[in-house]
Amino acid sequence: MPTPLTDKTALVTGGSRGIGRAIAERLAQEGATVALTYNINKAAAEEAVAAIERAGGRAFALHADLADAHAIPALFEQLDRELTARTGSKALDILVNNAGNSGWGGLADATPDSWDTMVAVHARAPFFVVQAALSRLVDGGRIINLSSSLGTRPLPIVPIYSMAKAAINNLTHALAMELGPRSITVNTVAPGWVRTDMNAAVRENADMVRAIEADTALGRFGEPSDIAAVVAFLASDAGRWVTAQVIEASGGYKL
Repeated sequence: MPTPLTDKTALVTGGSRGIGRAIAERLAQEGATVALTYNINKAAAEEAVAAIERAGGRAFALHADLADAHAIPALFEQLDRELTARTGSKALDILVNNAGNSGWGGLADATPDSWDTMVAVHARAPFFVVQAALSRLVDGGRIINLSSSLGTRPLPIVPIYSMAKAAINNLTHALAMELGPRSITVNTVAPGWVRTDMNAAVRENADMVRAIEADTALGRFGEPSDIAAVVAFLASDAGRWVTAQVIEASGGYKL
């Protein structure tokens, strides 16, 4: 495979599993030195790094609890040290805001604590991660946020998650306007149903799987690699003229 991201550096939050891991693997495969963050599962992060290295790529893992906004400056101090040791510079070319937590729970089940945790990870963290990244992000860099098709077509079973993803869509537009003078593109990728741990329970219900596939133009669940491919395009020079976009990558769900 060509390596259009050779000599580039990337930070992928929540890069130890699922979509985040697929993104980290794809960016590394295309030549980038990839930092991926994890919160709880250190073993999964180490395995993701090992898999990238076995494939000939370069990656390292950093711990960060992104539900705590005060942890973000420390994350970037770690990132500075690790990038400088590996590349001679703390410059960051690509930032992927992917970290998330489970979004199930409706209006009747919600508590102030569950609301705070959901919004902290899905909306507040990306905002302050971008803020911290600005002094490291190169002119002509890339910011890619992960949203959801639920950000524009919310479901009553996940109102907080849907609301937080709508906030990311809006933030993407604001950041694109602010950072355009530096030729930094800011986009969002909004997956539909993708085979990840987060929806494992849904996929155990054969009737729900059939209904979802019937509502999807391409007739299947997405794979993490499907989303990683879109992110890789936006991260590359081929995506240089795309900014302020929310790109739904759902296989045509609920057309």
